[in-house]
Amino acid sequence: MNYPITPAIRVLREKKVDFEPHIFDYVEKGGTKHSSQILGVDEHSVVKTIVFETNEKKPLIVLMHGDLQVSTKELARILKVKTISPVTPEKANKLTGYLVGGTSPFGTKTKIPVYVEKTIFDLSKIYINGGKRGFLVAIEPKVLHEVLQIEEVEVGISTMN
Repeated sequence: MNYPITPAIRVLREKKVDFEPHIFDYVEKGGTKHSSQILGVDEHSVVKTIVFETNEKKPLIVLMHGDLQVSTKELARILKVKTISPVTPEKANKLTGYLVGGTSPFGTKTKIPVYVEKTIFDLSKIYINGGKRGFLVAIEPKVLHEVLQIEEVEVGISTMN
């Protein structure tokens, strides 16, 4: 299968990580719901990469289950900062080198701290962005520990009200 060779893929290859590439038609604002339907997998196993910043303008990445949201209040409390908010798509692109919708935690342009929702490690396989819109890679969650410097957090909240 032909797939894009992004900075993320270069990192995974360099670290000799086993991954399964999945390419699909990207849908603007389709998010993890769209990709999980296309791949026929549970949205909970599709992991989104979200770029935030603290009130001191320090960037950070959170990896979260596709079907959950990040409690920025809880994350701010854990990190002992006043507030945490998502960055603009332009700023996310500048920091990571990826377009929003194609952001991967691997091979980012800037070294950014990565926080991972703890329960992601309960899954046997996750689908995470390969560095391009419409391109996910299936990997074992332990790869996140092996390739990235991460901190596990519990900040996921249900989007169902």
